[in-house]
Amino acid sequence: MEHQHSQTFSIPEIRSFIPERAKPFIVIAFLIIIQFSGGVYLSSVSEMVGTTALMQEDIMMAGYASLIGMALNFVLMFRIKCAIPPKTTYFVCGIVIILANLICMNTHSVPVLVITCLIAGFFRMQATFQCNSTIQLWLTPTRDMSVFFSWVYLIVNGTIQLSGLTTVFISTFSEWHYMQWFIIGLMLFMLLIVMLCYKNYSTMPKIPLIGIDWLGMFMWGAAALSALFICIYGKHYDWWKSEYIWAATIATVVLVALNLWRASFIRHAYIFPRTFRHPIILQIIATIIIADILLAPGHIFEHILMEGMFRYDAINLISLNWIALGGSILGVFFTWRVFAIKKWSYQRMLLISFICIFLYLLYFYFYIDYNLPKEMLFFPIFIRNFGYVILSISLLTANTRLPFPFEFFQGVTIQNMFSAIFGAAIGNAVVGRLLDVVSLKNFNLISASFDRVNTDVNTLPIKDLYHIAYQHATIISMKEIYGWLLILSILCIIFLLLRKSDIKPNQMITHPKFKNLRKRILKRL
Repeated sequence: MEHQHSQTFSIPEIRSFIPERAKPFIVIAFLIIIQFSGGVYLSSVSEMVGTTALMQEDIMMAGYASLIGMALNFVLMFRIKCAIPPKTTYFVCGIVIILANLICMNTHSVPVLVITCLIAGFFRMQATFQCNSTIQLWLTPTRDMSVFFSWVYLIVNGTIQLSGLTTVFISTFSEWHYMQWFIIGLMLFMLLIVMLCYKNYSTMPKIPLIGIDWLGMFMWGAAALSALFICIYGKHYDWWKSEYIWAATIATVVLVALNLWRASFIRHAYIFPRTFRHPIILQIIATIIIADILLAPGHIFEHILMEGMFRYDAINLISLNWIALGGSILGVFFTWRVFAIKKWSYQRMLLISFICIFLYLLYFYFYIDYNLPKEMLFFPIFIRNFGYVILSISLLTANTRLPFPFEFFQGVTIQNMFSAIFGAAIGNAVVGRLLDVVSLKNFNLISASFDRVNTDVNTLPIKDLYHIAYQHATIISMKEIYGWLLILSILCIIFLLLRKSDIKPNQMITHPKFKNLRKRILKRL
């Protein structure tokens, strides 16, 4: 974009009757609307399960499929931006998102729901990139990605919390369908503004959509869906005792192997084999999986406590999103200040984030109880989100050490596959399985003394007796698992303290002129 190389920032695709100072805020409004959109909204999963023939696992599969679609887009987003003008991009993405909401409201077919959400996620990410790339130089004229990614996580985490609040309030006072209608209304309003304020004009050099490994994209997407199926439906089908889980496992292994084999000899592979050989990629994947295992109690234990034992209704439960939002905002501000501006090292930022995770686990290890007041949940939820945002921004910025543009976007795709999808799914599967095993062991130990000889328990009805035993076993099991995770977090902190690394986010992406970048892309094709 030629305006990117001038001293005065402008957005020439927006008509001139709009003041230049107002143009970035129009794009930010579009960005917030797009981030609110989706096919299904996981905060209303209970209502959807209650009014449809779908299981909770089906809704979760569709929600995560949307994230897979978003991750698949990273490799192609720059090419699509160079091929399609912004006005057309907004219209296509907006119409796809509207159709996805209409389909998700009216279908009870799991394959249709999953595929619709995957497609909606792909186009949602393209519209998000269109917004963010438009205002990137307004946010950071030097193209400092640590600053830019701080902004990205502020918007992403902020809208996740606000979207959950909006979904629950709408579904509580009306029906869950009205969230879809609300999003459709917002998208129609955005498209009206685009029609009135945008010119059919693009400052990007025209690069046709040729030389793209579409088959590789579909195969990586299928592999991701198969692996996700294992993590989400594993408990429901009793893991590898089920033929469905075995089929998904075989499909995942075969698809990954085929993808790597194809990438070894085709010139324009969707993801280059050499991208996986960069040490930073393996380090990022390992860090994400460990962090998500440590944070998995936030998805499993807290819901058991709040819904099963504390009996919180949906409004009380979602009100904790305000605390999570506060932690995310402060975490973004802290990271922007010390990481993006003062250039603290990656190791120091990772150490701070794992200390926050350690404090979160330590708090619940000592205070977990089925009589815990709601106010006692504020600190752990706040510190958990504070630390996770620091970790996420730091790891995402680490991709700037990869060559731009091809391997950088491929690295971001790989990271988002794990950070947004597999990390949480693997963490939930591992910790959920641990809870099942440890709870059964503790319940058998507690209930072993339930007999007619024991006069202390004969005064209670058998139903109440076993309910109390189940609650005690659950709390004891959670405390035990928190202890194991605490040990793992301490080992991570010790490793970071002993590891010597002074790498800082000083390296910015070397962004060539677009005419030179066009020549490089065409030469590769």
